[in-house]
Amino acid sequence: MNISIRPEEENDFKNVEHMIREAFWDLYQPGCVEHLIAHNMRKSPDFVKELDYVACDGDMIVGNIIYSRAKVVNDENKEFEVLCMGPLGVLPSYQKKGIGSLLMNNTIEKARQLGYKAIFIFGNPEYYNRFGFRNTREYNIQTSSGENFDAFMALELYSGSLKQVSGKFFASGSFEVTEEELENFEKKFPHKTKHVTDTQLSH
Repeated sequence: MNISIRPEEENDFKNVEHMIREAFWDLYQPGCVEHLIAHNMRKSPDFVKELDYVACDGDMIVGNIIYSRAKVVNDENKEFEVLCMGPLGVLPSYQKKGIGSLLMNNTIEKARQLGYKAIFIFGNPEYYNRFGFRNTREYNIQTSSGENFDAFMALELYSGSLKQVSGKFFASGSFEVTEEELENFEKKFPHKTKHVTDTQLSH
């Protein structure tokens, strides 16, 4: 297996959406919404094109990582720009082969070079701790609704970059999708049956 990484191009979009749909189908809910989030994000002013990468096995796209601009707003209404990573998808047959790590490590370094302070994610702590992500409690940052939980994590892109940053985290509006919007978007894809699975119940 010879995996290469390159920036996503416009003519990749459809293939990437199909790949993301396969990667997330039935994982967190019956069916999935991540392919629509990626679709909407590319059209959003929050989209960070310089951090949009695909992983390829030959000509076939087997993984993708996307970032958007987000912000932390403190008690005095001061805003701090940060990054939000996701979705990060890898085709099921290519998972657990280090492709996600390849995409993460490559883009973390790029984000650092671009001068961003930090990356925020909602994900599995066991997986993301290896990249240096920590629970946002450590930085006195909460979700927009004032919560902290294990899946909400941040990575400082340089030492102490979040020292002066605290408050509530607001992600791009691209993550908000309606049932109706999803239903219409799904019509562009081959039919897939939705299932309720054990993984969904733990979220």
